[in-house]
Amino acid sequence: MLTNNVQQKLLQNSNKIVAVFLLFLLKTNIMSTKYKATEISQAYFITITTVGWVDVFTRLNQKYVIINALKHCQEHKGLTVFAYCLMHSHLHLFCRADGDLTLSEIMRDFKKYTSKKIIETIHEEPESRREWLLEHFRKSCEHLSRPQQYKVWQDGYHAEEVFSNTWIKEKIKYIHENPVKEMIVTEQEDYYFSSARNYADLDSALEVEVGFIVTGK
Repeated sequence: MLTNNVQQKLLQNSNKIVAVFLLFLLKTNIMSTKYKATEISQAYFITITTVGWVDVFTRLNQKYVIINALKHCQEHKGLTVFAYCLMHSHLHLFCRADGDLTLSEIMRDFKKYTSKKIIETIHEEPESRREWLLEHFRKSCEHLSRPQQYKVWQDGYHAEEVFSNTWIKEKIKYIHENPVKEMIVTEQEDYYFSSARNYADLDSALEVEVGFIVTGK
């Protein structure tokens, strides 16, 4: 349990809104080691990426494969999303597991389901790159010891755990700035498949827990 002195120091931080959110996370026991997502109730910044950084998610139908799968994880697997951005070849999430499953287990199921759904969508819906994509994902299996027809996602994911209020602000800003840096949009909130819209109180593809506001660019 946090002492009053620790709480006071957090709340005196220059970015008080971020400090309040950090206090909320600390009270739910979210301070531990980085780069592992094995503990229930811990929040992480994670990234999952397609093999070869292939830009699968330039297609609207494939974007919704990811969005719908995230919604399912929110509703049925205990996933809480604080921020996200779906780019053309990868997905950034700032999230936490709040149910009976660890974040590792949720991401395992998420990647398994979306892999099958992405391939199914390539097969069944209009896709000018169908043959190339399928061949790429097929060749990505050649080094695997266990037989597998297609491999869509790179192995694992980079999980960084919350450890400071500065970290929270930097990571959320990084997530929301992705489409701006790639020159897809000029303003964060103009990119529809990002929680920047949630934080700007605009309609969005995915509901998130907006616990604080990240100001400044």
